[in-house]
Amino acid sequence: MIKSKRWLMACLVLASCGFTATTSPEASLKKVFKNDFLMGAALNGKQASGKDPEATAIITQHFNTISPENVLKWEAIHPQPEKYNFGPADAYVAFGRQHNMFTVGHTLVWHSQTPDWVFEDAHGKAAGKALLQQRMAEHINTVAGRYKGQIGGWDVVNEALNDDGTLRQSKWYTIIGEDYLAQAYQLARKADPKAELYYNDYNLWKPAKREGALRLVRSLQAKGLKVDGIGMQGHWGLESPSIAQIEESIVAFSKVGKVMITELDIDVLPNPSNRNGADIDATFAFDEKYNVYTNGLPEEVQQKLARRYADIFALFHKHREKIARVTFWGVTDADSWLNNWPIKGRTSYPLLFDRTYQPKPALDAVLKSVSKSSSSQ
Repeated sequence: MIKSKRWLMACLVLASCGFTATTSPEASLKKVFKNDFLMGAALNGKQASGKDPEATAIITQHFNTISPENVLKWEAIHPQPEKYNFGPADAYVAFGRQHNMFTVGHTLVWHSQTPDWVFEDAHGKAAGKALLQQRMAEHINTVAGRYKGQIGGWDVVNEALNDDGTLRQSKWYTIIGEDYLAQAYQLARKADPKAELYYNDYNLWKPAKREGALRLVRSLQAKGLKVDGIGMQGHWGLESPSIAQIEESIVAFSKVGKVMITELDIDVLPNPSNRNGADIDATFAFDEKYNVYTNGLPEEVQQKLARRYADIFALFHKHREKIARVTFWGVTDADSWLNNWPIKGRTSYPLLFDRTYQPKPALDAVLKSVSKSSSSQ
């Protein structure tokens, strides 16, 4: 018996005995990490409206916070100048309220998935500074104001930085100037003073971009603006970034506010040009050599994915006092945006549940990662 227990502990620490896809019906991510951080998933429109009961079962069992994949992005909720489409967003917020979940708003100001008319005048030419400022104010007042007291935290500005840490030359920047950032946070705070306000971006493990995010948040905070924390998008691969690189950013960002791990998924497929991050404009034509697991994920890769998740969550547990929330970008592999990025039509496997709503070995790995973390400290 003693030998058996020692062997089990060694397996947990080294993940050398492999992970299984079977978990007890009582197993729950939100219960395992209840004293550490919130556990979340991004919902698509069907899930947010309660029309995917199998997904609802997973969501309510495992998660206590939700993010919207698309329903609160500008093109979805405000498609035309005088038209708002509140139905899907209302359903999303109602889902969170019904299940007593911390509900995240994503996102108020972003260069992508924002209709062209936002940046144009009545004649189709580039909008002037005053007009774009007016539109930003009206949008934030209307959307954040509508869900005042119902959305707990907003990704106010999303992906405003280049990988070298400089500000992205988006239309927000080129028309309004750098001050658009401060204005966005000022407007969001006025619309809902009690909501937490975040900055969210990808590739924040890169040193130059990390420093750029720190400069940005500190400069906003120095102006007296409310920025409660930084969302580190976890669009990572099986080997990159390293655990050390992720850890360096968690520690650095904890010095300016809360740290959120957002949009977590692990891409197991080969990537054209070895691209990383989440620039949705960086797409490629379909090529079978980048779609190699159409008939299912080989067991060797399943275990590699599980070990990767085990290592990542052991790190998160180590820094649980710094991390407020960990959110997966999707519920099952079938929902993942990685099926269509950077190449449309791929069969991707980045999450903890497969296309039939069944747990993968990666779920077992995450549930056991607390023991792994505790044993290594």
